[in-house]
Amino acid sequence: MDSIDEYFDAALALVKISGNLITEHVNGCKVFEKKSSDIDLVTEIDKKVEQTLIEGLTKKFPGHKFIGEESVADGAKCELTDSPTWIIDPVDGTLNFIHGFPHCCISVGLAINKECVAGIIYNPNLQQLFTAKKGQGAFLNDRKIHVSNVTELRNALVAFECGTSRDADKCAVVFENYKQIVAKGHGMRSLGSAALNMAMVAMGGADANFEFGIHAWDIAAGDILVREAGGVCLDPSGSPLDLLSRRVLCASTPELAKEISKTIVQYYPERD
Repeated sequence: MDSIDEYFDAALALVKISGNLITEHVNGCKVFEKKSSDIDLVTEIDKKVEQTLIEGLTKKFPGHKFIGEESVADGAKCELTDSPTWIIDPVDGTLNFIHGFPHCCISVGLAINKECVAGIIYNPNLQQLFTAKKGQGAFLNDRKIHVSNVTELRNALVAFECGTSRDADKCAVVFENYKQIVAKGHGMRSLGSAALNMAMVAMGGADANFEFGIHAWDIAAGDILVREAGGVCLDPSGSPLDLLSRRVLCASTPELAKEISKTIVQYYPERD
């Protein structure tokens, strides 16, 4: 049986190659299509990056399975089994990418037995390469990283996204939670990329992140990254994370995660 290290090395090489497709459009990519809403967008680069990753990994590991954002958008089944499964967001932060805002990344997580065991989050524009493997720690550009030690919301910088849905009920929850975090937290930040928000928690730049309405490909790599950096990654209710639930809460400490879970209004989107 191949090792996680072998799987990881193969994926990392492909991710670095794919990053060139993003940096070729560092000033933005003005040709795009709409998906579920006016702010849920896709470009040819999203599709090319995903194709490069899936074709390259399939060639090396023909028995592996895939959950890719654009593949699912085109009708592929979103199914997580015990088999080694690559969970891919080819350009997380597509809206940023289109505008030339430099916070976008390739996010690749590997799940085995439904658990994320390796992850890569790569922002080629800023040369940020976040990596993690189960039991081996989390790294930014080969430098080991760790979450902060913040335990209380009043001292926490929280990463928080509005998401791409303009559903009225979802927006009402987003606005209420925005008010709660602004009123009770140390501050709030939004990078426009779920994966990069989770990476900020892993490196201690942010203390927590939560979001409703994201997908497995947004959070798979971030899940293992945060956990290997010493943090917690849960469902926003405080229960164990379900990669297909479209809900996530990660934090530097269990105490902070618990306080945020009790503070925010919950929202339950349709599952992946």
